Order: sequence, then C-alpha cells, then structure tokens
Amino acid sequence: MTSDFEAQLRTVSLRVTRHRLAVLAALRDRPHIDTETVIALVRAEHPAVSHQTVYDVLRALTEAGLVRRIQPAGATARYESRVGDNHHHAVCRWCGVITDVDCAVGAAPCLTASDDHGFRVDEAEVVYWGTCPGCAAARSSR
Repeated sequence: MTSDFEAQLRTVSLRVTRHRLAVLAALRDRPHIDTETVIALVRAEHPAVSHQTVYDVLRALTEAGLVRRIQPAGATARYESRVGDNHHHAVCRWCGVITDVDCAVGAAPCLTASDDHGFRVDEAEVVYWGTCPGCAAARSSR
C-alpha cells in the first residue's frame, strides 16, 4: 500500500515523506476523522511529529486533491481520502457520526442550481442532517 501512496504523491508532484505517507495511511480506512485523531495515529508510528507538521501535511494533501476536508455546520473539520467524485454526507445530530452518500445523479456537480448567477458550477455540496440508526434505536428505547 505504501507504494500506492508514493505514486499518489508523485502524481501530484509532492515529495514523498514519511509524514505524508503516515497521514495517508491514517486516512485510508478511517473516513471523516478529525485532526486530533490523525495526529494520534501518526504519532503512534512517529512519536516526535509535531501538531504543526500534521496540519501542514493535511493542508498540502488537501490542496493537491489527495484529501478532502469537510466541515458540516457546527462540527470540527474532518478529513477523508475519498476524492474524485462528488459525493455528499449524512450527519447525525445526536452523536455526530458522518457517512458518505453517493451523488443522486452520479456526475459532478450532480445538482443543477435554479440560478447559477453566471458561475461555472463544478461541484455541489449537500449535507443531510438526521438521526443515525444507533441513536434512533437508543432514543426509541427510552
């Protein structure tokens, strides 16, 4: 898997570093994680890495398009490695869990604005708010 990460970094002209590889590995199987969780996961392998280094890596990966930063209203910023499509998110109002929701149409921007005011729209961001199944079950058993 490391060679896949190395190839991703080289494809976007980013230097391959152990910190970038560690951040990509942290995001691989953990969608929608916050910065503190990324820092903890990276520090498990690289104890001396600073908060600032992880922030810098996340910013570089986001700007390069390898990572997506999402921040639903009232929530902390989260990061995911699912990029390249125009998917959306569902957020639980009670526990804050975030899940991916595939685009209803399937091609970016997947929604057409009623009036685009002259913009060339290339992405639509939708956040579905509600109650996740776990919280719904817990609330109904009260």
